[in-house]
Amino acid sequence: MAKVPSEHYDRIVAALERLGFRVVRQRGSHIRLERQFPHRTVRITLPAHRPVKRSTLSRVLKQAEITLDDFLAAL
Repeated sequence: MAKVPSEHYDRIVAALERLGFRVVRQRGSHIRLERQFPHRTVRITLPAHRPVKRSTLSRVLKQAEITLDDFLAAL
């Protein structure tokens, strides 16, 4: 099983955009992204850190309902 990488927030945002998310706003050091589904909207907040910790990225992916393999393929 692959480990969650420690990546720069720019690369994470680009990968999430490839997976259907869009940046809604940025306030301070946090970026808000969202993805529309037919009956709901998934919203996540990503810290603009260099790098984003593995544990933080793992929680973001869980909230975004994205598997690690899909995320790594989008990087």
